[in-house]
Amino acid sequence: MFDTTQKIGILGGGQLGKMLCLAAANWDFKTCVLDASPDFPAGPVAFEFTPGDFKNYDDVLRFGQDKSLITIEIEHVNTDALRELEKWGIAVHPRPDALDTIKDKGLQKQFFSAHQIPSAPYEIFDDEKQLKSAIEAGRWALPLVQKTRTAGYDGRGVAVLRTTADLESKLLQGPCLAEELVPIQTELAVIAARNTLGAVKVFPAVEMDFHPEANLVEWLICPARISPLVAARAEALAEQVIQAFDICGLLAVEMFLTHDGDLLVNEVAPRPHNSGHHTINSAPTSQFEQHLRAICGLPLGETDQTLPAVMLNLLGEPGFKGPVRYSGVEECLALGGVHIHLYGKATTSPFRKMGHVTATATTIEEALKKARIVKDKLKVIA
Repeated sequence: MFDTTQKIGILGGGQLGKMLCLAAANWDFKTCVLDASPDFPAGPVAFEFTPGDFKNYDDVLRFGQDKSLITIEIEHVNTDALRELEKWGIAVHPRPDALDTIKDKGLQKQFFSAHQIPSAPYEIFDDEKQLKSAIEAGRWALPLVQKTRTAGYDGRGVAVLRTTADLESKLLQGPCLAEELVPIQTELAVIAARNTLGAVKVFPAVEMDFHPEANLVEWLICPARISPLVAARAEALAEQVIQAFDICGLLAVEMFLTHDGDLLVNEVAPRPHNSGHHTINSAPTSQFEQHLRAICGLPLGETDQTLPAVMLNLLGEPGFKGPVRYSGVEECLALGGVHIHLYGKATTSPFRKMGHVTATATTIEEALKKARIVKDKLKVIA
């Protein structure tokens, strides 16, 4: 429903919350944010900011009681409070049950298996000692991927174990799962959107390249350099996944394209996502506007790519920690087709996400050329 008087509650005040608030402001929607400090990125742009902890039952309940609907910018929130708010007649998107499944990577993998969603072979372990025993007994062979079941975010909670030495230095503690290290040709992501009426639209598949140290997306290329047939299969798979979860809003579906041509779902995120940031500058509808359309029961926007785009995450430079400074901005802005988005974080540290840049052009090659210049020139320092 289009209603500029409704109060949209957002759990989380980071950069995703900020960009969601900015998109909502275009329609005069009233965004209310819950997070620890109004100094966070969403603080200056939210209609209303409430200091609190989105993992705390009482904080979430108090925050949500006068809202028209509640949504999230991070999945690690108190879902018991969200269920209580639903009982009070307050709309919550995505569904708390879906959130509980998605934020536990073990449950997420079991969900894929139960719904015939292709993913890499896996096994769930009570802790890292049980996994280590399985490796030493020969039940699991190295190399493999270990993932902690909860709290993984922005590259944390994932370890690639290649040698027995890694079992001493890289093994992650706590409940986890082991996943087969599949032969990856390309890592892809598709953002799907589903509104309250059940309509679904997907954005074109993007190609992701990860930073070798930070395990964060460094380059994102859209459209992905894959065949039209593979792109269509990836988009159809993303639609299958969002329908299976029965959620309203966005679902980012990360996938592996193997050397054999198989598509395997890696993991999902039920919110705006790093792999959709380019849509602000290269699509008729940004992922943030699309999320608002979906949770408010509005018609979904067009998702066709208007221009080829390359997105580059701006990460804090190694060796720098403290009050943030940016160097090389003027040179990058002079290029044309370079769109700089700074998140407003006051301090930087190595590999912290501080912003992103989207380079657009008439061809992928030209956009990549601009993005490489930006990578070389634009630095986040202190």
